[in-house]
Amino acid sequence: MVNVFIIGSKGIPAKYGGFETFVDKLTFYKKNNNIKYHVACLSDNDDEFEHNGARCFNVKGKNIGSAKALLYDIDALKKCEVYIKDNNLSNCIIYILACRIGPYLAVCKKRLAKLGIVVYVNPDGHEWKRTKWNKAIKAYWKYSERLMIKYSDLIICDSIGIEEYIKSDYKQFKPKTTFIAYGADVEKSKLDGNDEMLVKWLMENNIEKKQYSLIVGRFVPENNYEVMIREYMKSSTEKPLVIITNVEKNKFFEELLINTKFNGDTRIKFVGTVYHEQLLKKIREEAYCYLHGHEVGGTNPSLLEALSSTSLNLLLDVNFNKEVGKNGALYFNKNSGDLSKLIDEVDNYNNDDIVGFSLKAKARIIKHYSWDKIVKKYEELF
Repeated sequence: MVNVFIIGSKGIPAKYGGFETFVDKLTFYKKNNNIKYHVACLSDNDDEFEHNGARCFNVKGKNIGSAKALLYDIDALKKCEVYIKDNNLSNCIIYILACRIGPYLAVCKKRLAKLGIVVYVNPDGHEWKRTKWNKAIKAYWKYSERLMIKYSDLIICDSIGIEEYIKSDYKQFKPKTTFIAYGADVEKSKLDGNDEMLVKWLMENNIEKKQYSLIVGRFVPENNYEVMIREYMKSSTEKPLVIITNVEKNKFFEELLINTKFNGDTRIKFVGTVYHEQLLKKIREEAYCYLHGHEVGGTNPSLLEALSSTSLNLLLDVNFNKEVGKNGALYFNKNSGDLSKLIDEVDNYNNDDIVGFSLKAKARIIKHYSWDKIVKKYEELF
C-alpha cells in the first residue's frame, strides 16, 4: 500500500479553486486499490472524515492575514509526519501543492527522508509574479519556490511551459521533473437549454443564448480584464460581454473604471459569480465565444473548461495558453486593436467555421486532458 498525503489545497469536498477540484477528482476517479489518500483540509477544528474513499484530516487555520495559508501548510505537514510515525507507515509520499513553505521544507527534509518519506511538489504557476503581492511577499514566494525545488524529490508540473521554466531557472539543482496536465470534465452539462435555472439567469442579465461573449476568472489584473474590456469596447459587435467573476469595488475595480469607462458601454456586463457547476457549464455552452486573458503560468482550469464547452475561444497569445489550445482556438496579443479586430472577425463567422473550431477544441480536451487519463497518470506515478 502506498500512502499519499496531499497538502496545500483547502481540502475536499471542493468548494474553491483549481487545487481543490484536482484533489476531488483525483480521489473520485481513483481505480488503484493499492493507493490510500490522506488529504489535509482547512477548517476550524481537528476532526477527521472520509470523502471519495480518502482519509481527510482537518487542520485548524490561524487568521493572521496573508501568512494564513503558509502556516496551514506547515501545520498540515507536521500532522502528516506525526501520523506516519504513530502508525508506523511505510511507502509514504507527501505531495505538496504550491511553493509556500520552502524554508520549512529545507529544515525538515532530512528528518522526513529518515522516515522513508519522499516529497513531491506541484509548483503551480508563477505565483511570485502576481500583482496582488507587494515586493516583500513576491521576494518570499520566489525564495520559497527555490527551496521547494531544491529539497523535493520530484516536481510534478501541470504545464510543459512551467516544467521548462523549472529546468532552466533551477538547473543548478538538477531537479527531477515530470509533466502531468490538469484535467477537465468532457461531459456536457446535465442541464438542458430550457432548464429553469438557465432561463432565469439569462432573463436576469438580459442576454440570449448564443448571443453573448463570455469571460470567467478571478478578478485580478494579471488576467488582463482591462485589455479585454477596452478592446471589446472598440469592436463593432452588438453582442454583450458577460463577465462572471468575484468583482469587488476595490482599487483595481476603480482603476479599471477610470481607464476604460466601461460603465458607459451597455455591452459590458459584470454579472457576479456562478457557483453551480452544471449551470456554469451550460452558460459556457450557450456562449457565442469565450475570451481568456490569463498570463501567469500553468494550465488554467477555466481555459480547459472553456475549450471543452464553448465553441469559439479567443486566448491571449502566451505559451501556456497555446500549449493547451493549439489549433482549437484563436489568439490575440495586447497591442491596441488586435483583439477588437479578432472580435469583429469571429462575429461574422458562419456555422461551419464555428463547428470546425469547436470540434478541434473538444478533441484536444478528450485526448489530452480528461480526468480519467490524468488520474491514471498520477496512479501510475504513485
